[in-house]
Amino acid sequence: MASQPQRITARDNTLLQRVRKLVRDASASRALGQAWIEGEHLGQALRAHQIAAEIAVLAESAWAQPRLQRLAEGAGRVVIVPDALFAALSALPSPVGIGFLLPLPPLRAIDPQAPSIVLDRVQDAGNVGSILRSAAAFGVRQVLALQGTALLWSPKVLRAGMGAHFGMVLHDGLAIDDLAGLQLPLLATSPHAAMSLRQATLPSPCAWVFGHEGQGIAPALAARCALTLRIPQPGGEESLNVAAAAAVCLYESARGAGLTR
Repeated sequence: MASQPQRITARDNTLLQRVRKLVRDASASRALGQAWIEGEHLGQALRAHQIAAEIAVLAESAWAQPRLQRLAEGAGRVVIVPDALFAALSALPSPVGIGFLLPLPPLRAIDPQAPSIVLDRVQDAGNVGSILRSAAAFGVRQVLALQGTALLWSPKVLRAGMGAHFGMVLHDGLAIDDLAGLQLPLLATSPHAAMSLRQATLPSPCAWVFGHEGQGIAPALAARCALTLRIPQPGGEESLNVAAAAAVCLYESARGAGLTR
C-alpha cells in the first residue's frame, strides 16, 4: 500500500471525474481500460483472487474503520475523500464508502477447450451478472459475450456478479464468427425442444448458449448448436428468466461431470 494516503477534496479532481464517468457510462470501462468496483464484498473478492487495484478510494468515515483500511492494503495508491464527495460518486443506495479502480485484464485469445458460456444479446445487466455468478460457481472458465450483450465490466454487471468476474476469462463484443475456433459443442435451451435436459447426456466440456430475454438465441447461432434441450416446467409457465435457466443448465452440466458431489 502507498505509505501515505492522499486526501482529495475538489469535486473536479481528474481521478474523481474518471470514476464518475465509469459509474455513469456503461461503455466507459472499455474506452478507459479500467473498471470501478464498489463495496466491501467486491473488495474482498479482489483480495481472494490476489488482484491488486491501482487505486483504493475511501470515504473519510470508511478510512476510520480498521477492516476497510486493511481492505485497501495492496492498492498502488490510497485516496481519501469527504463522505459527501464519495456519496456523489457512488451508484449504491447506501454507500459503504470504499471502491477500487483496476485495469481491465489484457485481451486474450479464446481458449478452444475451456468450459464456456456464450451470451447472445442478453441485455439486462442484472441477468448478465447473475449468469456470471452461476457460471463461476459451477466451474465455467470462459465467458464469450456477443455484440448486444450488456457490457461485462459495467458497474451494474459487476455488482450483480458479486466477484465472479475475477475467476474467469471474459470476452466482450464478439461476433458469431468469433466462435469458430471454439472446439466444444454448443448447447442451448428451448421450451419447444423434444428432449428434456434430464434426458440428455451432456457433453463435458461444453459451451452453453443463453440468448436475448425476449427473442432468444439468434437463428444463425442456434443453427450451430449440437443440442437444444427443454427445461421441464411442471408449473406450466411458458419460460424461465434467462438467469434462472442458466443456473439450472450449468448445475446439470456440473452434476453430469461429477463436480457437485
